[in-house]
Amino acid sequence: MEILAGRVLLRPVDMDASLAFYRDVLGLAIAREFPGGTVFFLGGGFLELSGAAGARADDKIRLWLQVRDLDAAHRELAGHVVREPRREPWGLHEMWVADPDGTPIVLVQIPEDHPIRRDQR
Repeated sequence: MEILAGRVLLRPVDMDASLAFYRDVLGLAIAREFPGGTVFFLGGGFLELSGAAGARADDKIRLWLQVRDLDAAHRELAGHVVREPRREPWGLHEMWVADPDGTPIVLVQIPEDHPIRRDQR
């Protein structure tokens, strides 16, 4: 499986407080904003604040990994899939797997015509 990019996704309990902390206290630069979320530059990766935390611990953090071929990743990780691949309303193709501790990992393929696509291969 070829990983093209990655980020950590946090689902904050208080979005305004979390935005202020990461932007103003830590001084992270904003890479992108969208309705309901903000993506910060995080050294060689990204930190995304979006959505809202649920009652379960696994609702608060997840890994986001962009892959070149979601079908190939699905075949390779078939025994770990917790949500089958599908196209989301925001236009990305996503599949979820979990690590041994149950941490959700979102595998994403960005369609060629999607506005966040950087690698045009």
